Amino acid sequence: MYNAGKLSWFSKSALAIGLLFLYIPIISLIIYSFNASRLVTVWGGFSTHWYSILLEDEQILDAAWLSLKLAFASAASAAVLGTMAGFILARFKRFKGRTLFAGMVTAPMVMPEVITGLSMLLLIIQIQQLLQNTSWHFERGMFTIWLGHTTLCMAYVTVLIRSRLIELDRSLEEAAMDLGAKPLKVFFVITLPIIAPAIASGFLLAITLSLDDLVIASFLSGPGSSTLPQVIFSKIRMGLNPTINALATIIVLVVGILVVGANYLMMHSQRKRDKEIAAATKS
Repeated sequence: MYNAGKLSWFSKSALAIGLLFLYIPIISLIIYSFNASRLVTVWGGFSTHWYSILLEDEQILDAAWLSLKLAFASAASAAVLGTMAGFILARFKRFKGRTLFAGMVTAPMVMPEVITGLSMLLLIIQIQQLLQNTSWHFERGMFTIWLGHTTLCMAYVTVLIRSRLIELDRSLEEAAMDLGAKPLKVFFVITLPIIAPAIASGFLLAITLSLDDLVIASFLSGPGSSTLPQVIFSKIRMGLNPTINALATIIVLVVGILVVGANYLMMHSQRKRDKEIAAATKS
């Protein structure tokens, strides 16, 4: 009889190969960030020299700060809009234009980023032309990149929230409404805490997508608003630079801490919620 709790040698081998394939490049990058040699692939001894150079590079630091601001701003707006869109698609099964709405919300997820960036650039240019003779005007920069990243990230958050709401047991919500709770109160008191882990996952995914994006930012950025991926790409085109290894190591460290912290908080919240449900069931 097959034991689901015990992996076969083939499964263990496949898992090990997959993990090695994913993490060996990252480990190699971290190791060579402490390389004293300017040659990226030749070990010249242990040194933190490139980290000190990185901290003095104003172009990279400014781009990193801009990317972090964009990532958190885009993730926050995408989490709010994605939660609203996912709730509508999951709970309102029939309304006029539902198919069009669902397609427009999820289109950035399946559409090439080149098309998304180009279409948004053309839209922004048209808006700039319409506002040319008015007191309302804006230039391409952080705001336009934020619009592009929010549009992209919202699609992924919507799919996550919709999937969580579809599989959600609605008995708690129905019980609360039977006791006289208004729909808005039910959403904030019952539904929102239950789907909070999905919202947190969508928020972290949106941060990752924003920090990773190069194509959309290239179309929507303006003078003095280059994101970190743009700066890294421009530096890599001129040759491998050891400071990029140091920068990538810091990013991996920060992302790792955020992921571990978020997973701990979600697991702690889930255990607390399970205990409360178990206590309410017994009573």
